[in-house]
Amino acid sequence: MEWLVLLLIGLVGGTIGSLVGLGGGIIVVPALLFFSTYTVILNDISPQVAVGTSLLVIVFTGLSSTLMYMKHKKVDYKSGFLFFIGSGPGGVVGAYVNSYLKVDSFSVYFGIFVILTSIILMFREKLKRKEKVNHFPFQRVYTDGEGTTYTYGFRPITAVIISFIVGFSSGLFGIGGGSLMVPAMILLFGFPAHVAVATSMFMIFLSSILSSVTHMTMGNIDWELALFLVPGAWVGGQMGAWLNTRLKSKTVIHLFRMVLIIVGFRLIYEGLAQ
Repeated sequence: MEWLVLLLIGLVGGTIGSLVGLGGGIIVVPALLFFSTYTVILNDISPQVAVGTSLLVIVFTGLSSTLMYMKHKKVDYKSGFLFFIGSGPGGVVGAYVNSYLKVDSFSVYFGIFVILTSIILMFREKLKRKEKVNHFPFQRVYTDGEGTTYTYGFRPITAVIISFIVGFSSGLFGIGGGSLMVPAMILLFGFPAHVAVATSMFMIFLSSILSSVTHMTMGNIDWELALFLVPGAWVGGQMGAWLNTRLKSKTVIHLFRMVLIIVGFRLIYEGLAQ
């Protein structure tokens, strides 16, 4: 029964994370903490182990979805590597800060972050691409399958600062960070939505490697849990990327946002009650 639950957690986290560019940890971390607290299926799991294990799983989710997005030529590699300059170090710093959080404070902070993520998703649907990007020093051009050409760009220093914050939140909470990065890419830099999601997953893949290695050195990874989470996350990463290229994700985002609000308030309640 335990392995089936873990496979399902990995599958759901990987699918939703890849579909909307979040990474999937925002599902995996609360799920591990929940089953650790309220069932005998899993042993007692600390926030540090939940985050470290989640980041290792996100490495495979990110790789799986990135490979799928690569087939559809939606990944902007140059932008992704530039974002990684900020998100990589940010993830390492976040991982170290995570080691100082106790269970109650982690639950409160993570709950607040989850609720903020749901609010961001609420407004993300209404975001419009920034059309005037000619003044940006870093320019990119993308032509989709229908022949429509998009021009987008950004200031490298701004991109590095934002991606550092994204990486920090990823290392701290084990969530990937796409909830912050994708809206910034669309609203501030003018990325087409599908390119933003695909490039976000590529950046998350790279930064999660550094973050998970950092957590690994601190003994924050449960390899037995990861062994069962990774297969589901890998399949979910492929499924989410496939759905993203074919379906509008509004319905999924609506449902996902409602779940996040419930989970967020539950985490805050648990943290304050302890």
